[in-house]
Amino acid sequence: MDVPPFSCSMPAQAVVQPSSSHHDATHMLRILPDAGGTILAKKAFMAYVSEGLGSLQDWDQVMSYQMKNGSLFNSPSTTAAAAIHIYNDRALDYLGSLATSFDGPVPAMYPQNLYTQLCMVDTLENTGISMNFACEISDILDTAYRCWMQNEEELMLDMSTCAKAFRLLRMHGYDITSDGMAQFVEQSSFDDSIHGYLNDTKTLLELYKASQICFSEDDLILENIGSWSAKLLKHQLSSKKLSRSVVPEVEYNLKFPLYATLERLEHKRNIEQFKTEGFHLLKSGYSVSHATEEILALAVEEFRSTQCLYQEELQYLKRWVAEVRLDKLKFARVMPLHTLFSAAATMFPAELSEARIAWSQNSLLTTVADDLLDSGGSREEMENFIALIDKWDKHSEIAFCSENVEIVFNAIYNTNKQIAAKAEQVQNRSIMDHITELWQSGMRCMMTEAKWATNKYVPATMEEYMLTAEDSFVLGPIVCPVAYLVGPKLSEEVVRSEEYMQMQKNMSIVGRLLNDVMTYEKEIKTGKVNSVILRALHHSGDGSFHEEAIEVAKEEVRKAIQASRRELQRLVVRDDGVVPRPCREVFWNMSKVVSIFYLEEDAYCTPKEMMSKANAVIFDPLRVMAPLPFSS
Repeated sequence: MDVPPFSCSMPAQAVVQPSSSHHDATHMLRILPDAGGTILAKKAFMAYVSEGLGSLQDWDQVMSYQMKNGSLFNSPSTTAAAAIHIYNDRALDYLGSLATSFDGPVPAMYPQNLYTQLCMVDTLENTGISMNFACEISDILDTAYRCWMQNEEELMLDMSTCAKAFRLLRMHGYDITSDGMAQFVEQSSFDDSIHGYLNDTKTLLELYKASQICFSEDDLILENIGSWSAKLLKHQLSSKKLSRSVVPEVEYNLKFPLYATLERLEHKRNIEQFKTEGFHLLKSGYSVSHATEEILALAVEEFRSTQCLYQEELQYLKRWVAEVRLDKLKFARVMPLHTLFSAAATMFPAELSEARIAWSQNSLLTTVADDLLDSGGSREEMENFIALIDKWDKHSEIAFCSENVEIVFNAIYNTNKQIAAKAEQVQNRSIMDHITELWQSGMRCMMTEAKWATNKYVPATMEEYMLTAEDSFVLGPIVCPVAYLVGPKLSEEVVRSEEYMQMQKNMSIVGRLLNDVMTYEKEIKTGKVNSVILRALHHSGDGSFHEEAIEVAKEEVRKAIQASRRELQRLVVRDDGVVPRPCREVFWNMSKVVSIFYLEEDAYCTPKEMMSKANAVIFDPLRVMAPLPFSS
């Protein structure tokens, strides 16, 4: 991908003819009556716009902002103004290099090529077409990584560029620490800067998003940046001074952290709000030729094409539901649209159709099994079902005690046989034993919890509870078969590796504990236990549920969720894992799905909200604001 040159540039003669009139200086001081920041921020801003101040400016003070390349703020006009008023060899060398590099007009900012390229990577990813530019993106990020490791000023000195580079590099597996972000650890770094003077919301958003790519609770750099950037964003919202076009973006980012965003929903939102005028960085507003229009056209075409495919997949799932007779189960939640949405929203490319189908089928089947063991079946039916699962291929040795058990078991058994056969074609080996093992473990743990509820048993420790609760949330039977279908080979050694098992474990912990936080009130009423209840009982000391003990317990569980989520993210994005990256991402995708499902309420109790999200991905047409190239 060749990033086109800036199309918004200034004539070379304008660069060396800054105004020095008192009227211009007074006007410069008045253009931002609501500016923020500190005295230092104002000084930085006035240095940044020195070309409008002439002899009124303290040029010796301005030169304190000179960069290694000789420029002031990478701004040709500001540097030229300084060179007129105070002799400086390095400034003249910088201007001379511009004359050599450009025959005529020069950019408003130079160099800013890296920022432009990072914006392009972000745009391609945010609109869902980055897979078409994998090599070009890799080249750009390799360059950004070299600049990061060499502490290049173009990348490190600008808050927005540095934060964007940090986020993209970490999410693409580059091994970088947060030390490069340490310069922004205090809020004063923003307040004392040009960005602070301008109340630069875009830069705050970049810092806030970068702070979320945190792999350890001990990373105080990112913790602090996230804390103060979120506080300032909330303050900007409450001040009612943000432009109407920016408010939705700020509200959205504060409500939905990166771990609770689903790609296809993001893509649709970004495509519909796409602006084709290009990127903006302080005094330079510039576009990149027709590239943005072409990106929009490609993104729209790709989204519409896959949306048609998702609709075909939904019809397939509905036929499958009827064929295996899940629609005959009056006690069960059978929602193919919801399960396909959770698959398509994260595994969106057209070529992952088989993976989406398998994800959707086993999501439905684990839900139906949960309904049978939780409330839909008698004790006899539950025990019969578990015995059948344990026998698996030898299930014919046991009779079905009811039609409901027969329907549920046959649907699980036959469907997973079909999924395993498809996965075998990809892997060139049988993976049926692994799938069987996952189902057997999950169902046994579900049965254990059912017995706990019947016998009013309370696990003695959190360790005892989690030993059962991790597998009883049954994410393994959904995710692990899908990992075999996304493309790369997974050997038996790899799926038994510590890395693979830790990803499965942390994913399951995130899902289980999120569910516990949202359902503890319901569980108390039905006499069941979960992690919140166990911790609250421990803190109360008298076997009762005090409100204070409940709140302490919930906070402890939330911290455990955060720790497992961070560890999972670290395992998924690191560059040296033994599990192929596409397979690792399936675990992260599931973590994001359960995070958004349990963001506010138990999603199965709020079908209206989930239905709206599902329709947005699978049915609702795009409403594109910007005109498409060649459109009538």
